Amino acid sequence: MKKRNILGAGLALGLMAVTNVNAQTKNENSDLQQLKAVVASHPDSLEAHQRFIEAFRKSIPGASFRNADSVTSLLAGQYAAWMKKYPKAANVAFAIGEAYADAESPKAKTYLLQAVKINPQLAKAWRDLAFDAERWGNESMSREYMGKAAAAAPDDPSYAFYHAMDFEHVDPGKWRNMIYDLAKRFPQSERGAQGLYWLGARSNDTTEKVKVFEQLKAAYPPEKFSWSSGGMDGLYNIYMNTTPGKALELATSLSNLEGWKAKDTLARKFISVHQALDNHQYQQAGEILRGIRLPRYSSLKNALVLLTAQAAHGAGNTAEAYRGLTELYAKEPTDAIKAALDNYSKLLGKNENDVSKDVWAIRAQTTKPAPGFNLPQYLQSGNASLEHFKGKVVLLTFWFPGCGPCRGEFPHFQNVINKFSKDEVVYVGINVAMDQDPYVRPFMKGTGYSFIPLRDEKEEAQKAYKVRGEPSNFLIDQHGQLVFADFRTDGSNEQTLELMIGSLLSKGKN
Repeated sequence: MKKRNILGAGLALGLMAVTNVNAQTKNENSDLQQLKAVVASHPDSLEAHQRFIEAFRKSIPGASFRNADSVTSLLAGQYAAWMKKYPKAANVAFAIGEAYADAESPKAKTYLLQAVKINPQLAKAWRDLAFDAERWGNESMSREYMGKAAAAAPDDPSYAFYHAMDFEHVDPGKWRNMIYDLAKRFPQSERGAQGLYWLGARSNDTTEKVKVFEQLKAAYPPEKFSWSSGGMDGLYNIYMNTTPGKALELATSLSNLEGWKAKDTLARKFISVHQALDNHQYQQAGEILRGIRLPRYSSLKNALVLLTAQAAHGAGNTAEAYRGLTELYAKEPTDAIKAALDNYSKLLGKNENDVSKDVWAIRAQTTKPAPGFNLPQYLQSGNASLEHFKGKVVLLTFWFPGCGPCRGEFPHFQNVINKFSKDEVVYVGINVAMDQDPYVRPFMKGTGYSFIPLRDEKEEAQKAYKVRGEPSNFLIDQHGQLVFADFRTDGSNEQTLELMIGSLLSKGKN
């Protein structure tokens, strides 16, 4: 629970007394009564309410985030009484509204609206309303609410950051201008660095990426700002793919930061590989490449495989070059890898059909029957089962309305799905949070996403698919075979999902 130092002198004395009581006794009921008394003495103190609510939650056996909605509901009667007794104290309504909002509960909205009705300058309530509106699928209202939060607290960089980010998809030009203004207004805030980070990370223009990340480094020293440090990873990866010498300079300049000595070493190896290839020293290049181990999710994977293929081919082992490219393409297809694969396949006398067979032979090693499900639908009566979708490729995602990464991924899924016929591909989303059911229908209506929302009340599908977090994504072929799993889609790799689906459709037609 967040702590805020906003106590007046009288409240500070009251809380000091409560602290003394806590130190002297472990009687939770006594503690709650003391905290309740502090609230009664200072009904418009948010900190008093937060301490009371936090202590109440701790007094409930088994209380956790998963049941936070239900636990908070146990306080509804008390807060109804306080709201009636203290009608001008905005923080009474906001306190329980915030507790519900922290639990991502649909019940938050009523209390938050009451709070801003009493005090239109309550920026924190406008912020929570903005986040809540996203879960209802009302993005325009979310932007309006966050705009009110930013207006109510113009010196708070967090509200300015969130408000700027609201325009990324609806008005990219305005989004960019607001991010640059954010960085100008808040040169000492992580939020300014965060804005530039996301501007660079989400741009599809390499030139713009470099410009933004370099500005980020200059304005927000990576040694001081964590978002700037993260942005340097992006800049390093671009340099490694274009000018490894600059990657080395960057890594050397940041060598005092964790992980950058390893990046320095990696850049030197890449430079040595390029020099060896330029000098036709293919075996030497291959030896260096075999000694490189990238982190699991490194964006340099493609570059490494392409260099390895070039070294193998140059050393006279074109079959090895082809094999490495085939293995990567089978799991994470891209046009760049396919172009190289086609080049080496022709040198080996292989045609398109041969390449397809080789790719599918690799995929067959991990392909298995997809677990069945038969779950209630939200938008129409009856259940929907995996069997019901047989004959179509199924893009399956596990999500819940409060999941920010899920909501962030949906537009990219939709962009890809729109390229295929509804007769060939179906998009299914299984909600894993039943307490957020009230959000689902409005979310679907407000966003216009085309996935079919299903309800996993007994967690059967989650367990069958071994879901450990959301979003979790799977791609199932027309025959119910699970072919692709554990992938994420964003603005930089929509093409990979498109190629994955296209390959399933092509195979199905053969």
